[in-house]
Amino acid sequence: MPPAQGGDGCGDPTCSAPAPGGDEQAEATTLWRSRSAQLAGLAGLLWLSAQLLAWVTDDGAAATASTVLAAGAVLSGGATFVPGTVRALRRGRLGVGTLMTVAMVGAIALGAIGEAAMLAFLFSMAEALEDYAVARTRRGLRALLDLVPPRATVVRAGVEFDVDPAELVAGDVLVVKPGERLATDGLVQTGRSAVDTSAVTGESVPAEVGPGDEVFAACINGGGVLQVVVTAGVADNSLARVVHIVEEAQERKGAAQRLAARIARPLVPAIFVVATAIAVLGSILGDPQVWIERALVVLVAASPCAFAIAVPVTVVAAIGAATRAGVLIKGGAALEALGGVRAVALDKTGTLTRNRPAVVAIEALPGYDQRRVLTVAVALEARSEHPLAGAVLAAWPADEPAVEPAADTQALAGKGVTGSIDGRSARLGKPGYIDPGPLAAVVTAHQDAGATVVLVELDGRLLGALAIRDELRPEAAEAVRALHRLGISTSMLTGDNGRTAAQLATAAGIEQVHAELRPEDKATLVEQLGRHGRVAMVGDGINDAPALATADVGIAMGAMGTDVAIETADVALMGEDLRQLPRTLTHARRARRIMLQSLLLSAAILVVLIPLAAFGVLGLGTVIVTHELAEVLVIANGVRAGRPQAYRRPLAHALAPTTAYVTQRQPASNGVPQ
Repeated sequence: MPPAQGGDGCGDPTCSAPAPGGDEQAEATTLWRSRSAQLAGLAGLLWLSAQLLAWVTDDGAAATASTVLAAGAVLSGGATFVPGTVRALRRGRLGVGTLMTVAMVGAIALGAIGEAAMLAFLFSMAEALEDYAVARTRRGLRALLDLVPPRATVVRAGVEFDVDPAELVAGDVLVVKPGERLATDGLVQTGRSAVDTSAVTGESVPAEVGPGDEVFAACINGGGVLQVVVTAGVADNSLARVVHIVEEAQERKGAAQRLAARIARPLVPAIFVVATAIAVLGSILGDPQVWIERALVVLVAASPCAFAIAVPVTVVAAIGAATRAGVLIKGGAALEALGGVRAVALDKTGTLTRNRPAVVAIEALPGYDQRRVLTVAVALEARSEHPLAGAVLAAWPADEPAVEPAADTQALAGKGVTGSIDGRSARLGKPGYIDPGPLAAVVTAHQDAGATVVLVELDGRLLGALAIRDELRPEAAEAVRALHRLGISTSMLTGDNGRTAAQLATAAGIEQVHAELRPEDKATLVEQLGRHGRVAMVGDGINDAPALATADVGIAMGAMGTDVAIETADVALMGEDLRQLPRTLTHARRARRIMLQSLLLSAAILVVLIPLAAFGVLGLGTVIVTHELAEVLVIANGVRAGRPQAYRRPLAHALAPTTAYVTQRQPASNGVPQ
């Protein structure tokens, strides 16, 4: 992601010439490997040599040599921005480079070759530092692509061999050995392992994967051998897509960035008008040389370079830091809006919960044990496609022998499933289809706690019941508390029933609950919340798309591989840890503060330097040094946003540790297989 060719970091494309080699500037690992820095360094060396020579002796030959050295400094430093200025002028565009070029040429015309050399050196060095700062922050993002291994093992026609990852196509079968990185996205075909996704999603805990689970490029395989069916080529995988989206998003400008551009753009011609007026009126009323020199000083003093770069450098640095932490922020507008969020609306399923229902309690009638109830339920659900079947099957202990599936199973829509176990009829279904009998009170209690209850029957006799619930993420309450400490109000928006929503909201510590909502209802509520300040909506990016689009900031959870989530939302938390949300808001707020600091500093410099230059208090040399020093300070301040402090430290634990919702609702009996 190289800097814009023919442009500079000042925010307009009229300063620096394009660096030869295209990406050379962006890929330079040290400042001095860039061409602009080398030319600026040469200009500085020549200028200092000219100054020393002039100070040491004042004979004619030394003066001539000093002038030649200064001219060399002008040519060397000017080569970094004059060509770009000339090209821009041909297109009718004025910019900061135009101001500096005119000031430099004017100084030479007035015989101030030393001042012209100093201007060329300092401005070219400031440009080189800015280009390097932007390139360095962008390199962290581009380095993601280097996480793809240089070779990948693929099975074709039953034979294993190594290939370049770029040759992989959908349908290929990858063999991923322990410790290896995945070359691209895919689905696990065989094998089980723990996969380290920290480089991509920012999550520190490895994810357990098995047949049918999705895995992503650059993740590191743990101790098991996996065979993975490729679902996307290297150019189209999740990693490449993230980089591409951020590259595009960094071109988007936030309100502060647009404000800086709106002010800087007309300021350049206005400066020319003011400088011309000073030169003309001063020449009429006084010494022309004095007033023309003052006009040139005003040109340099009023250059809005620091003002124009204040926001872009901060935006690029902050977005790069967030991306490396597993958070995709799509441009300056999203970053700035995120920094001003005062309310957060959270979807329930898939956001506050994992969207993975689990058996949380097994109730058995006297005369039966929990194992017997679960055995019958697993046998009936073994071949079921019902969404809750997976939760029932997952409750069976992995170290126990597999349960023989029931025979003649039949799914009854909206009721349950029937079948035969060892020639005996069996049923599993919701209350109403099966009479809960003596378990009626227990069933009601679990339903009040937000669980779905299924009853199990064998030979016409009720055995017991299973309570199934989509559990709250264990970190959800901690994340919500952190949002409240930031002064951000929270709301839950869900299509689920009010009873379930209220239970989960209470456990998470969420202030407001809005349940039984359709997608359009969520969008309406988000719009209403937005009347009291900027609001962020956090959802899965599919059924929450209207609300994500309506919010000031749409945030998608767990967006690796989810195209709809990435495209709809302004921000994507690529991992599954909800604590990334308050961390990201803290990061955005810090970046916003840095933007405002830089803008105020830049504006203050213009306000102070222009009148002092116009009245002759400051000479050209002093103004140049002050102006370029200020630009370096603004760049350095913006780069601070690239230090992801919010992601490097844990959330404050001022309150009691999080108590997961599942621990608040213990099963009625002990020894439940979980």
